[in-house]
Amino acid sequence: MTQFYRNRRPSLISHLSSLISQPYSHYSLFLRKKNKNNNLILGFSFSQTPSLWTPFSAKKRKMRNLILNRFILTTSSSLSRSSTSTPILPFLLSFRRNAVSAPLVEEEGKALDFSYGLNWGLAGKGVIVKDKAFQNLKSSELQQKGATIAESLSGLPVHVRGILGGASAISKAQYGKLLKQVTTHISSISNIFVHDGAIGSLPKHDAKVRVISDSPSAVLALSNVLWETTSRAVSHDSCPLTVYAATSISTATGDVIGLEARGNNGFIAADVERSSLILCGQAFSDTNGIKEALAALSGPVISARGGLPLSTRLLVSGDSVVLLFAPENAIQSFADLLVSADAGVVLSHEGVAPLFKTKKSSDVNLYKMPSAVILATSDSSGSIPSVSKLSLGQAAFHFLAGKQNGEFVPAYAKGPSSIDALYLAKALHSKLKDHQIPAFLVNVGEEGKTVAGKEILKVVGLGKVAPFELKGGDLKDKYSGFLSGTKKHSRLVYDFCFLK
Repeated sequence: MTQFYRNRRPSLISHLSSLISQPYSHYSLFLRKKNKNNNLILGFSFSQTPSLWTPFSAKKRKMRNLILNRFILTTSSSLSRSSTSTPILPFLLSFRRNAVSAPLVEEEGKALDFSYGLNWGLAGKGVIVKDKAFQNLKSSELQQKGATIAESLSGLPVHVRGILGGASAISKAQYGKLLKQVTTHISSISNIFVHDGAIGSLPKHDAKVRVISDSPSAVLALSNVLWETTSRAVSHDSCPLTVYAATSISTATGDVIGLEARGNNGFIAADVERSSLILCGQAFSDTNGIKEALAALSGPVISARGGLPLSTRLLVSGDSVVLLFAPENAIQSFADLLVSADAGVVLSHEGVAPLFKTKKSSDVNLYKMPSAVILATSDSSGSIPSVSKLSLGQAAFHFLAGKQNGEFVPAYAKGPSSIDALYLAKALHSKLKDHQIPAFLVNVGEEGKTVAGKEILKVVGLGKVAPFELKGGDLKDKYSGFLSGTKKHSRLVYDFCFLK
């Protein structure tokens, strides 16, 4: 049955209020604004299916009526006040009676025990709540729901679409098919677990994340990676990331669409364009793989919000805060000074914020502007001194080249990256210049010498460090070879280059 009304809001609301108190199984509200006479037309359709109907409780009926009445009042008022000629604006509002355990809606100061808002938000991500959705439960509450701390995994296949520097490991069609299978699977599970968090500890420059899973264990694991934020911040964010963790999906899912998996442990897949990450099987236990994928997904968002995402580690010694770009084999020298062993920070005009939550940084979400930047390289040819001071251009170039263990790793990014390394180098150059941050090159691979991290910081802190100068050898030719592979950026690269 469908009824239409034209610019008679009081009678319209009165009539609808009586309709929605009846046991109809489906309601749809359509609002349209006519161009010619600026009239508001509202259509209200409803149907009744007794065999499928389950009576609403008084509390749920009250909440449903409140939402519908508020929608009609605000929308019809705003449309009737407008005097501009606009295209027809259709609105569709469908109510589903899916219970949600997390109280998100309040009426007269009293929290209700379900939320249509969460259901609609999940539906927008392709997940339809079958029975209940538990949102932002505490660790103890997740454990009461059956969450356990799973054994840590590493080295699972990570397929990321939309990264730079090579062909994507997964096609658009493959990811679309996988996403459909995963959302369908999660929708078939009675209890869904939702967690809202953020990548980057500074709200102004972070990337909001919503985790949707069929398992409390997966949510528990991911809650230890993401920074805390509010559900409102995520639902109102312009470009949130979505993580789908399907732990109970068939292990053959990857084989069906042609993706590599590792035994029965599952795999990780991400799409930068869709801003989404899929964890199949036990992939939620591979923390390193998840952080790599999330760093790639969040990079464009953080950059657009004024932050500079860098694959670097944060050193804190006394009052000194230092950014350390270094190969993995050099990290041990600085282990006792690291805020986290994981690479990933956001540099902004406000300071330095860790990308992911760590035990050491749980009480601190923002550190002051770095007092120095250290770029560590590993060279045993004798061409690079133990410690040397870099000019701004040299620092940007060494960061861009990222030479370590005989190889060039642009921007020191070992994992997949969705931001051009040259852009990062130029942005870092600008930060160093604006905040007058000195930069140093440390050779951690000099033959026969091992220097502890504290000794390096002590030397750097004295400020009496000789400027960088090559001692000879074939290193200059190697750097020239690196430049030859960046011809399209050659003019910009040579602005930084110490070889010119």
